[in-house]
Amino acid sequence: MTATRYPYYPGCSLQHRSHAYQQSSEAVARALGFDLVEMDDWNCCGATEYFSVNRLPAYALVARNLALAAEQGATELIVPCSACFLNLHKTDKNMGNYPKLGERVNQALAAGQLHYEAGTIKVRHLLEMVITDIGNDRLKERARRPLYGLKLAPYYGCLVARPDSVFDSTEQPTAMDRMLEALGAQAAPFALKTFCCGGHMTQISEDTALGMIHQIVRCAALGGADAIVTICPMCQLNLDVYQDAANRYFDTDYHVPVLYFTQVLGLALGLSPKELGFGQEFVDARLVLDKIQDVPPPRATPTRRPKNALPMPAMPE
Repeated sequence: MTATRYPYYPGCSLQHRSHAYQQSSEAVARALGFDLVEMDDWNCCGATEYFSVNRLPAYALVARNLALAAEQGATELIVPCSACFLNLHKTDKNMGNYPKLGERVNQALAAGQLHYEAGTIKVRHLLEMVITDIGNDRLKERARRPLYGLKLAPYYGCLVARPDSVFDSTEQPTAMDRMLEALGAQAAPFALKTFCCGGHMTQISEDTALGMIHQIVRCAALGGADAIVTICPMCQLNLDVYQDAANRYFDTDYHVPVLYFTQVLGLALGLSPKELGFGQEFVDARLVLDKIQDVPPPRATPTRRPKNALPMPAMPE
C-alpha cells in the first residue's frame, strides 16, 4: 500500500533549536503511514516581526514559498510551526482579499520568475492534518502504549488562535485536548491555553517575558499537569529554556517539562523516547515517562451534594 504523501514546509526552527519537533514529526509520520515530503528550495517565513518592519518584502518572502510549492505541483502544504503556519495562511488569504497587495507581491516575485495565485495552496497545520485526515478514533486504535496516568496541559499559544488562522476555536480550542484524551491521557484544566508566551520579548524586555512565562507554567502546575504539550517551537523554547530564569525571578520552583504534541503522540504509538527527540529539552522530561501506567486510572466518582447542604439560590422570576 502506497503511503499518502504530503508536501511539507518545515521552517527554520525545526532544523535548528527545535530539532526534536522535526525528528518526532517524521517518526510519527512513518508510524502512521504517511510521508512528509519537504518542498525544494524553501526559505524562512520571516517569523512575525518582519511584517511590522516592511510589509511588502515580508509578504513577498512568504509568497515565494507558496509560489514554489505551487510550481512543484502542490495543492496543500503541511506546516508544523505555528508562526510559519500563520504567515503562510495570512499571505495566501490577504493576497486574495486585497488585489493591489497581490499585484505588488507578484511584481516582487517576478524578479525570480515566480507568480502566485491566491487560493492555489491550502495551508494546513500538522496538528489539524493529523486530527482531520487520520482521526482520533484511528489514533486510539493505533496506540500501542496509551498515555494512562498522564495529565497534560494542552498549550496552543496565540498564533494559531488568531481570527484569520481558521484553526479550531479562536477562544477555546479543543483539538489537542481531544487528541490527548484519545491517546489515554487526561487533558489538564488550563485557562491559559491560548495565552502568548512572549515571543521574542525575552530579547526586548526580559522582565515582561519572564512574567508571561511564569503565568503559563504556574497555571499548568496548579492544574496538576505533568507536562505542557505545545504545537509551537517558539512557545516550547520560551517555556522550556527560560523556565529556570522565571523560577529565579519569582522565587518559585516549578519543573514542568514542555513537549511537542508529536512527542507525546509518538510515545502512545510505541516509539522510543530517543526516536522522538527526548533529552533535548532543558526541563528534564524523564519523570513524565515514569508516570505512564499500564492500565487506565479509575474514574473519579462524582460527589453528591449532602442533603444538609445549603440550598441553591432561587432565580428571581
